[in-house]
Amino acid sequence: MRLIGLTGGIATGKSTVAAMLQRLGATVIDSDLLAREVVEPGRPGYDAVVRRFGEGMLNADGSLDRARLGALVFDDPDARRDLERITHARIAELMQQRIAEAFARDAPVVVVDIPLLYEAKREDMFEGVLLVYAPRDVQMRRMGERNGLSADDAAKRLEAQLPIDEKRERATWVIDNSAGAASTEEQVRRWWAEEISA
Repeated sequence: MRLIGLTGGIATGKSTVAAMLQRLGATVIDSDLLAREVVEPGRPGYDAVVRRFGEGMLNADGSLDRARLGALVFDDPDARRDLERITHARIAELMQQRIAEAFARDAPVVVVDIPLLYEAKREDMFEGVLLVYAPRDVQMRRMGERNGLSADDAAKRLEAQLPIDEKRERATWVIDNSAGAASTEEQVRRWWAEEISA
């Protein structure tokens, strides 16, 4: 059984690559989904977020307004650290549970998608890290097109992460997702053939 870390930066295309890996047979654990799960209503993480940030961060149905909370924490480093203190340990615990469940099912390859893998110092959990790369200018453009972010807001989100070129230097393997889906899929298939199927 293989345990691979998958990371990248905002708007590099990690979700696209994760879906390709899943189609090839990998069990994918998405830490963004785990992050949503730990702050669902009724969970201790939800209560802690509401205590720290207030009921103004809630939608009418009582769920967290993730867009409003995201805007706040990207503008306020102290708020971001507080949110990380509330969520990171809970996400890590849930991630370990999901990895154990996958291995109990004899999953041959488990890929854990962690956007802030290097920032959280999680690379040692894995036999190797697969980085989905796109240059900063491509990330900026995609955030503008996909999320409607201004250049200033996009830059703030990038500044909250390690620079993508630093991640590239540290990665075990790199998929360059700046040239379109066909090129990316070809690289993913080649990586799978060389590293997993071989």
